[in-house]
Formats: sequence, C-alpha cells, structure tokens
Amino acid sequence: MIKKLIKKCTAFILLFLISYLSAQEQEKPERITVEEIQINFSAFDSNGSFVPDVRLEDFVILENGRIHQPVSVRYLPANVLILIDVGSEMPYAKRRKISAQIARELVNSLRKEDLIAIMQYAEKISLVSDWTSDKKAIIEKLDERKLDIGKLSNFYLAIIEAVKFLQKAKSNRHLVIITDGVDSSNQKETMRTALRDLLSSDVNVHVISWTSLQKRAIEESLKVSPSIKKPQLPPGAEPPIQGSTPNFPVLTINLDREMIKKRRQDIEKLKKSESFLTEISESTNGELFLPDSEEEMLTKAPQLALNIDSQYTATYIPKSPLSEAQDGEVRIIEVFSKRQGLLVQGKRKLIVSKTP
Repeated sequence: MIKKLIKKCTAFILLFLISYLSAQEQEKPERITVEEIQINFSAFDSNGSFVPDVRLEDFVILENGRIHQPVSVRYLPANVLILIDVGSEMPYAKRRKISAQIARELVNSLRKEDLIAIMQYAEKISLVSDWTSDKKAIIEKLDERKLDIGKLSNFYLAIIEAVKFLQKAKSNRHLVIITDGVDSSNQKETMRTALRDLLSSDVNVHVISWTSLQKRAIEESLKVSPSIKKPQLPPGAEPPIQGSTPNFPVLTINLDREMIKKRRQDIEKLKKSESFLTEISESTNGELFLPDSEEEMLTKAPQLALNIDSQYTATYIPKSPLSEAQDGEVRIIEVFSKRQGLLVQGKRKLIVSKTP
C-alpha cells in the first residue's frame, strides 16, 4: 500500500515538473535584436564656434536618401589612435622628427578627457603607447629617437591593424595618420581589405600627408640645375683682373636615366597614394591635409584636434536592417541640421560586411 502511494506521488511530482518547465518555456520572452548605426558629426555656429547643446530634434540622418530620426546624441571623449609612418620607402622630404613633432602638437591640443594611443609602422607595425589620457607619458614616447626607422612601409597592413586596435574603444573613434600613403608591397588585395575594414567600421580617418612635399622634392631633383663656374683659361694666359670678367652659368644635367625613371615612377606612386588617402578620409567623415611645408604641417595638428573635439556621436536604427543586407552593400549616411544657426558636418560611406 505504501509502495503504491510512493509511486503515485513520484509520478505526480514528475508531471508537475514537466508542466511547470513547459509553461516557463512558453512564457520565455522572445529576444529582439535592435540594430543601431553610429555616425559622428561636427557642430558649429555661423562664427565657427562649437555648439555645446545639440539635441535630438536639432538634426536628421539620411541613409541612401531616406530620412531617419536619431535615437541618441552624445558628446563623448574621443578615442584617438595616431598612426605614424616611420618607413623610408621614399626618403625625399619625409622626416621622422617632424612627424613626431606633429603628433606631439596633436596630443597637446586634444582635450584632457580624450584617450590617446600611438602606433608606428615600417616593415613592422608596433604599438608605441596604449590607451591613456596621460599626455606627459605619451609625449615622452613621441621623442623621434625612440621611434623606429625602417626601409619599407607596410601602409595597408598598418590600417588593418589600426582598425582592429580601435575596436577596443567603445565609440567616437578616430584614426589620425601621419604618412605619405605609399605602400612598399602595393598589393591590391591588401589595399581592398584595408579599405573594406575601414568602411565597415565607424572609425573617422584624418590624414596629415607628406605627399605634396614628397612630390615637390622629387620634381626639384629632376630639374636642370644651373651652377656657376669660372671659364678655363688657355695655357700661359694671365688670370683676369678681379671683377673684369663675369662668371658664366654652366648647366648641369643629370644623365642617370634609371634614376630619372625611378623618380618619375615615385611621383606616380605618390599621386595614387594621395587618391587613396582622399578616398579614406572623405568616406569616413574625416579630414585630409596636404601641406606644402613642414611649418604648415605643424599648424594643422591643432586645427585637427579642434575638429575632433567638436564632434557628437549619434545613433539611429536603419529602416533597412543590416541583417537583411547583402554582403558588400553600400550605404551613404549624412547628417543635416534642422536648427537655425546650427551648422553640422557629418557624412560617411558604410559597407555592410558579413565576414567574421
């Protein structure tokens, strides 16, 4: 009798547990994934001063021409990775000392709340300084004598590594590149990978470029250069009285055809690199500076810091979900002001990437 009762109780408990678990499974809420896309934009008034009180109702976002209302807008500290080219693929005008000085000017001009990291590249890509807001510590590491120097420039691989590194930062991510944009390997597939990685992220790319100075230095070296040379006197002739015979200009022409060919090829490489640098900056809501002198390069750093620190980070939910997009689909995202007197600048090209 007791055994039958125990069996009945056991069966009842099992049925109760099965019913309870089944009910819990049915009541379990369905998970809904909400996609948000980030975009940065600068906010100024008509005098070029930063506007500190931008609200959601002050702007709209267009994605491929379709209006989207922003979900959030925040003014956040920037995460700035400075990537310095220390390779000597083209040793004409580019100087490591000046590149380091530009980086120092930029660091000193950014807000104290910003996080900064330094990366360098030549044959190898290495981290000089991890994320920190300690400007003094960063400046000490930006002594040109502490930076590497190499013969080659793996520019595209450096971009790929920089994007990976920037993924550690949560938002408001900026990549500042001090370079001439020349890549020693010039592998098209690596270049496409670097471009895709950039455009499938929300990294803002800014470039202070050596290309103009490099091209000018090569062009100057290819010119016919006049030099002053005194005429040769015939045997036994007395030298003329000082000042009575003018010096004659003698043209010196470089006849090293291989060297001339190489330098002309280098100019073409610089033109292509300038085109690539233009594309990555314009497509990622960034800036490209092409200074004509070292002094101008140094003045661009504070200007760039001001732009970085005048940016808001906005988010919106795309009407066409990214999960339904084709791999490689392109979306053009733009920010427009709705508020009188507010000038905004924000535009980027987004490539949907479904590769891990």
